[in-house]
Amino acid sequence: MSTISRAIWGGATFVIGHRFRDGSGVGESKLLEKLPPDRLARREEWGDGAGFTRSEEVRRYFRCPVHWEQSTMAKKPTRSKGGASDHLVQASATSQRQQAIQADVERKDARKAASSGKREPVQAGPRQHPENPLPKQHQSKPGHEHLLKPAPEFLARDYRGSGKLDGKVALVTGGDSGIGRAVAVLYAREGADVAIVYLSEHQDAHDTRACIEDEGRRSLAISGDVRDSRFCADAVAQVVDAFGRLDILVNNAAFQEHSDTLEDLSEAHLQETLQTNIAGYFYMARAALAHLPRGGAIINTGSETGLFGNARLLDYSATKGAIHAFTKSLASQLLPRGIRVNAVAPGPVWTPLNPADRSAEEIAKFGRDSDMGRPAQPEEISPAYVFLASAVMSSYINGVVLPVMGGPHG
Repeated sequence: MSTISRAIWGGATFVIGHRFRDGSGVGESKLLEKLPPDRLARREEWGDGAGFTRSEEVRRYFRCPVHWEQSTMAKKPTRSKGGASDHLVQASATSQRQQAIQADVERKDARKAASSGKREPVQAGPRQHPENPLPKQHQSKPGHEHLLKPAPEFLARDYRGSGKLDGKVALVTGGDSGIGRAVAVLYAREGADVAIVYLSEHQDAHDTRACIEDEGRRSLAISGDVRDSRFCADAVAQVVDAFGRLDILVNNAAFQEHSDTLEDLSEAHLQETLQTNIAGYFYMARAALAHLPRGGAIINTGSETGLFGNARLLDYSATKGAIHAFTKSLASQLLPRGIRVNAVAPGPVWTPLNPADRSAEEIAKFGRDSDMGRPAQPEEISPAYVFLASAVMSSYINGVVLPVMGGPHG
C-alpha cells in the first residue's frame, strides 16, 4: 500500500510525490525541497488512509490557491512511471506559466505602442538644450562654428570654477570649435592658460581665444595640420616658449566623412582619416612628452563609434577604436613617469563636424535616435575633460575610456 500527494490548481492535478509504507519510493518532501523559495503554501502529509496531518510550511510553487488531496494505491508504482508523470506535469505547468507571462508582456507592449510615438527628448541638466528638428543646414569642410544654427552651447554658464587647474598650461587640438572650444573655456575657468591648434577656421579660433581671455587667462592660437609631425613638434615648442611649460595635452582634432560602402571609400579619403585621427594623435603626444611633467595628463577624444561601430563611418569608427587602444597602451607605458592617459568617448554632439559631413535633411534629425533623443551640446561633454585633467579629481584614473553618450547605447 502507498500514498500519494497531489496539488489541485485551477482544476488540474499535479503529482508531488509518492510515499510507501516500507519507506521506499520518492518522498514528497524531497520533491518539495526543489520548489522555488519565493512563494508559500501548505504542505499536507498523508498517513495510512485514516486522515492527514499538517506538518510544516513550505515554499509556494503555484500562484493560485492550492489544496491537497490523498490517494491510496494498492500497488506500488515503479519509479520510472512516477518520474515520467512528474516531468510531464511540470512541463505542462511551465508551458502555461510562460504563456501567461508572454500575454502579460504583449498587453503592456500594446498599451505603450498606443500611447507613445517617437522617443521624447530628455533634458537632465540645469538648462533646456535644443531639440529636434534642428534647422536644415550643410557646411563645407572643415566646418565653421560661427555659421552653425543654433549656435552650439559651450560656455557652461552654470559651471563654477574652483581652481582645479591653477598654474597649469594646456594644449587643445581642434580647439577652435565644438568640444575643443568648450574644453578650452572650462580649462581657463579652472585656472589654466590654454593654447589651441586649429586647421584654417580663423574666425572660430579668434572667438575661442576671446572666450579664454574672458576667463582671465592667457591664450595662444596656432594654425597648422596635425598630420605633419614637424608641425606638431613646432606647435608644442611654441606653447612652451609662450607659457614656459606644458601640463595637459588634449588630442581632439579629427576628420570625418561618411562612405556608404567600403568600395566607395577612396584611397585619399582613407588616408586623410587615418593620418588626421591616428597619426596626428601619435605625433602630438610624442612631441608633448618631452615637456609633460610628473602629474601631467593626456586626454584623447574617442567616440561612441569606436565602441559600437557605424556602417557609414567605417574608417572614422576604425580610427576611434584605435584611439581607445592607443589610450590604454600609452597609459601603461607612461605610468612609471607619473603621466596619466585617458580618453572621452562622446555620443552625438552639436558641432560643425556633423553639418560638414551630413546632408541638410539628416542634420534636422541629428541625435534623434540617441538614448537622450537629442544631440549633446559641447558644454555637456567638456566637464569630463576637466575631471580627467585634474589630478585633484582623478589621480588614480589611468587608461580609461569614459563614455559620455547620454546613455549606455549612445
